[in-house]
Amino acid sequence: MENKNAFKISPHIKENMRHIEALFTDSQDFIGRHFPIGGENAPWVYMAYFDAMSDRELFDLTIVRHLHEMDWNALPAEERAQGIYEAIKKRGIATADFSEADNMEDVLYFIMAGDTALFLEDSTKVIILATRGFPNRGIQSAETEVVVQGPREAFSEVMRFNTALIRRRIRDTGLKVKQSKLGKRSQTDIALMYIEGIVRPEVLAEVERRLEKIDIDGVMDAGCVEQLIEESWLSPFPQIQLTERPDKAASSLLEGRIAIIVDCSPFVLLVPVALNTFFQASEDYYSRWQVMSITRYLRFVGAFIAVALPGLYIATALYHPSMIPLQMVEKLATASRAVLFPAVMEIILLDAAFELLREAGIRLRNASGGTIGIVGGLIVGQAAVEAGLVSPIVVIIVAMTGIATFAIPSVSLVYAFRLIKYFILILAAALGFIGLWAGLLIVLIHLAGMRSFGFPYLMPFAAGEMNNYEELKDSIFRLPLSRMRRRPFYANPEQNVRLK
Repeated sequence: MENKNAFKISPHIKENMRHIEALFTDSQDFIGRHFPIGGENAPWVYMAYFDAMSDRELFDLTIVRHLHEMDWNALPAEERAQGIYEAIKKRGIATADFSEADNMEDVLYFIMAGDTALFLEDSTKVIILATRGFPNRGIQSAETEVVVQGPREAFSEVMRFNTALIRRRIRDTGLKVKQSKLGKRSQTDIALMYIEGIVRPEVLAEVERRLEKIDIDGVMDAGCVEQLIEESWLSPFPQIQLTERPDKAASSLLEGRIAIIVDCSPFVLLVPVALNTFFQASEDYYSRWQVMSITRYLRFVGAFIAVALPGLYIATALYHPSMIPLQMVEKLATASRAVLFPAVMEIILLDAAFELLREAGIRLRNASGGTIGIVGGLIVGQAAVEAGLVSPIVVIIVAMTGIATFAIPSVSLVYAFRLIKYFILILAAALGFIGLWAGLLIVLIHLAGMRSFGFPYLMPFAAGEMNNYEELKDSIFRLPLSRMRRRPFYANPEQNVRLK
């Protein structure tokens, strides 16, 4: 298929004008200006850019104004002899941030990215002026990774802002940024950030290989890239970490990991990962280790409750009621007589109502969202009990399960646990405790077989000998920072020491 953007840059400015304006026909936000620079019989230039994607003040003061004030006839004869291209580079541009392009495909990319292309008569080179100034919401506070103690900054949708937020925290010449594009039509900017020497070369090569294999029309968010480069697309468990916090991304780079920054997305991808990584929050390292160790332990307990509590209740109530104290059995039996549905159906119905309320609260990003979640849960739970649809103990089980998921820092991992919960619930309803433990064992085997860019997913609980079990110091419990002297297993073994 012929590329319509592959035509060559002509030395005749009007021919370039016809090509570009034909490409952007019916695009009313495209602006092309054809005018002479200052002075009589001066050469003409042609400027092409998109409205609202360029900084208008920078555009008017540093480009248009200086081109109009430039007197072609007053230039020395030797400069005019060199041509308008060299003359404008020396005299007509009042900004240091410009580049050159010698093929039309690059020129069109820069125009659509918010820069301004300056075409000159008798020149097959185009001056690209960095005038990007499209609307953005700036640097705001993190919403999904809230901390009590620590920085409040969050990434934005502008890729260059995000790289600057990371570079502000790591002032090292080894911090590298490799930029490329994804999407045949969207031409989305994407950047790889890593610290040379700390990152493993084989991991970096693997990340680049997977990104190069992506052949898609458009990339709208980092989540699209996550799905296209993960190893096991059938698994509900996240294999790439998403973060909106610059401090978390910077600390991950210092551990030897790689950050993938996608333009137009406020989330940054971090690879490789392990299951343990999703239980770590930025705040864990800003507060005292004793308090954060207990908090980290509660997260693991919450994860077990979120996955196994409904199945544990069903297995106990249906197959092993003798394990329940006699007084509680009487109360459960009394409450269950008025219920129309079996215990499994009770949990599924109430849990579905809880999930709907949670989804409604997420979609209403204001004060009413939290109100709907709390008040709606109370009203629905109480009404369901009074109507005989569910028993009070089921309301408690579903509420405890939902609360436990909120203790997990990673939203992606919460989604996986919410799905796995139903798998274990069905097995427990069918086989009792045998089904419960079989379901947990299947999940554990699945996790043990997963890898993230070559690293076992269950490290350091499995294959911990790869790094002399150093990661156990930052797993279920966190030891003091003075005892965490080595980098995790992601880092280059030759740069293993981070604290002397």
